[in-house]
Amino acid sequence: MRIEQLTFTRFLAAISIVIFHYGHKSFLFNNKYVDFVFEQANIGVSYFFLLSGFVMIIAYHKKESIKPVQYLKNRFARIYPIYLFAIILVLLGQVLTNNIQLTNLFLNLFLIQSWLPDKALTFNPPGWSLSVELVFYVLFPFLYNNLYKKLNLNKIAICILLFWFVFQVIYHLFINTENHLFRKFLVYNPLMHLNVFFIGNVSGLLFMKYFKDKKKNYNLLILCIIVCILLALKFDFGLNYHNGLLSILFIPFILLLSMNNSRLTKLLNKKGFIFLGEISYGIYILQFPVFSLVSAYSLKKYLNIYDETVLFLIRLVILILLSSITYKFIEKPLQVYIKKINK
Repeated sequence: MRIEQLTFTRFLAAISIVIFHYGHKSFLFNNKYVDFVFEQANIGVSYFFLLSGFVMIIAYHKKESIKPVQYLKNRFARIYPIYLFAIILVLLGQVLTNNIQLTNLFLNLFLIQSWLPDKALTFNPPGWSLSVELVFYVLFPFLYNNLYKKLNLNKIAICILLFWFVFQVIYHLFINTENHLFRKFLVYNPLMHLNVFFIGNVSGLLFMKYFKDKKKNYNLLILCIIVCILLALKFDFGLNYHNGLLSILFIPFILLLSMNNSRLTKLLNKKGFIFLGEISYGIYILQFPVFSLVSAYSLKKYLNIYDETVLFLIRLVILILLSSITYKFIEKPLQVYIKKINK
């Protein structure tokens, strides 16, 4: 089962993260009407984690059990080809600048960089979240087979909600510590993001049991949730949303959009919007190599373009085009090929 109207939201999250990383000099960061959104757009990573937990339940809910090896092979086929392509591009840049980082290359190749606080953002910085996702993938078959399929859903929901709450408290108590390694542990270590993935799982379980057939027009409620998210970003009252605090708003947004049956749903189900959502992973993981290889300095030097917004948009378009090409010629073909191995 796929809920196609959710797919485009991944594109919006990915683009917001790119703006957060590379759009600081563009008008988006210098416009009082929208700057507060992009200044905290790193919450898009938490949205990815939550949505990942949700869609995994939707995809596997009919199965009595999940075969771990087959499942992990499928996940490997989904994330690693384009991830490796991004590593190759970064390595190319390091070769050109005579700055090869072999230790960081090793950590990134094996997706273990997020376990080392000082190494989480090395080599290809966005890759840290894939290192976190790998832990989700390893745990999910066990959770599904031994907990989600066997225990009472209400008890699971209460336990996971408490787990999420405890980790939010821990995060907010210690995030301002002067110990920079411990602070990086709180921000990047996979253990600190399990609460968001689990919340996504339980949201998927609740959706399948109680909400999947309650389809009608929820446009007004969806708009209200979006307004609440914007207000939370505008007036954060010192709260930090990086590790999943906004799940309390993301969950109803995902549930309502999944149940929605309106013109908005039909629009988001159109091929163009779905395609943009499908290439969102490429946009996310290729952003660093693209913005590094196609530098603002090079564009200024060779094209005589000096407007910071134009410079950012040119590189963003290149990123989207490359993500589209790699999706069609690398990501999808290799995904199909790997899944067929020893099937």
